[in-house]
Amino acid sequence: MLDDLDRRILRHFQADPSLSAAELAERCGISSGVCWRRVEKMQAAGIILGQEAVIDWAALGFALEVSLRVTLDKTQPRAFDEFLEAARQVPEVLEIQTFLGRVDVRLSVLAREMSHYQKVYRDRILTLPHIADIEALMHIARVKRNEALPL
Repeated sequence: MLDDLDRRILRHFQADPSLSAAELAERCGISSGVCWRRVEKMQAAGIILGQEAVIDWAALGFALEVSLRVTLDKTQPRAFDEFLEAARQVPEVLEIQTFLGRVDVRLSVLAREMSHYQKVYRDRILTLPHIADIEALMHIARVKRNEALPL
């Protein structure tokens, strides 16, 4: 279980993961050694999984984001496994989520423009195995995006 100090460390770490251990310790009001040991402990426990760069895909020329809701043919015993294995191989698929309910899988797909999306959709998405139904939702705007936990 996390104590108040762990939560304080995580709040500051989420706000700025590029902080050095000394800077993080200073913001938390503790020594560098204590801070480093707490961070290492949370990493070992699987609470802190790593750090990643956040890239503005639009700045790199990717103007379209499409969410595809996929229903699979569940009469096939390995439909989920085979679909997911194949979907992981499509470079334009950024995220794959699975669900219980009418929709089985959601794919988040990036493309440079509509013609690029059409090519990816026809050549890579529609050829994925075991698709029974697919619905495309064109992304208009990201209203809120927050990966930080309310600690």
